[in-house]
Amino acid sequence: MQTPSNPTPTDVEDLSLPPAPRPLASIRRYDLDWLRIIAILTLLFYHTGMIYVSWGWHIQSAETSQVFENVMRWLHRWRMPLLFFISGAGTYFALNRRPKGNASSSPLPRYAWERTKRLFFPLVFGMFVIVPPQIYFEWLFRGRFTGSYAGFYPSVFDFVPYEDGGTGGAFSWHHLWFVAYLFLYSLISIPVFRWLRTAGGQRFTDRIGRLITRPGGALWLMGLAILASQYLTRPFYPDETHALLNDWAYFVENLLLFWFGYVLISRRSFWQVLTDQRRIFLAATVVFTLVLYGMRMGYTPQEIDDLFWVDFTYFTNGQCLMIASVLATIAYGYKYLNVDRPILPKLNEAVYPFYILHQTVIVGIGYYLLQTGLGVYSGFLVISLLSLIICVSLYLLLIRPFKLTRFLFGMK
Repeated sequence: MQTPSNPTPTDVEDLSLPPAPRPLASIRRYDLDWLRIIAILTLLFYHTGMIYVSWGWHIQSAETSQVFENVMRWLHRWRMPLLFFISGAGTYFALNRRPKGNASSSPLPRYAWERTKRLFFPLVFGMFVIVPPQIYFEWLFRGRFTGSYAGFYPSVFDFVPYEDGGTGGAFSWHHLWFVAYLFLYSLISIPVFRWLRTAGGQRFTDRIGRLITRPGGALWLMGLAILASQYLTRPFYPDETHALLNDWAYFVENLLLFWFGYVLISRRSFWQVLTDQRRIFLAATVVFTLVLYGMRMGYTPQEIDDLFWVDFTYFTNGQCLMIASVLATIAYGYKYLNVDRPILPKLNEAVYPFYILHQTVIVGIGYYLLQTGLGVYSGFLVISLLSLIICVSLYLLLIRPFKLTRFLFGMK
């Protein structure tokens, strides 16, 4: 995938050097591919688990699991931030691809068109084809609709926005919010990428390099930037809605992760700096994790929401956990996962279509299996495995072999 947007790592020219006609040797960051695949596969189990927690989802079991909730509180702070960071890293590689015979041309127009093909067109396709079945099953589940899918589908073209709980219309991007945000990040970041290629941008990157060489420097740098953005915006946009227009705090948080992914991958020396500090990032992750669960044990959910300093501490710790866990994953990934395997290109190609499909398949299967009386853990396993099998089968039989479906699902 490419997160969903970056399907392959690439030949790159290191921008840490002054502009020169001599490119560096070809480099592949296999670890970024492996981490992307792991994160997307985790999403399958995460979204299946959403059926069995008390927070509310498109369909929901009457029986819930506190164990799932505890695990998912941590995963929520890791999975999507990691994907946005990897997306920024992949963008660095994408912008340094040069078609043969065209090494002097600017990569930015080509990059913008490539992002449009791989993100915008699949997003539009998904909103009219992939997402509507999720809303249909939710309406059936909530008793809002009782007819066939053919009777439901025209309501999509009323263009009434969906609202949580199925109380709104049938037009939404649902889990494809990630694709929508990534497409917007890609376009609005073009001036930033252009500036980073200038002498001033290189001096800025030099300063970043000096900061991150200090023990835990990347953690402090990212923490200060992201926390400042959230303290300024969260009072006005406290909830993660994934709806863009009322989601500016979360939008900015992930945009910064995207930019940090780009900058911290843009020099080969940075890769080793982060890897050498991996134990610092891991230790910080453990500490912030202990605080997260310690506060959940020491305070009721109502106290965490209502007591300002408790809420402030809990939120700040959660942000720090997010940053530390992402950096630890990237650092350990480069140390241990930067290896090629024959199956990696095939998995890498499949992971973006898999992402587009997975939630719709989960909701459809879950709707029917919730009526069988399966328990939490048996239901979770059956829905997860069936969803995995069906997603892989749809990819192999209907998407991968045909040019049209490859295009619609953002594949080359």
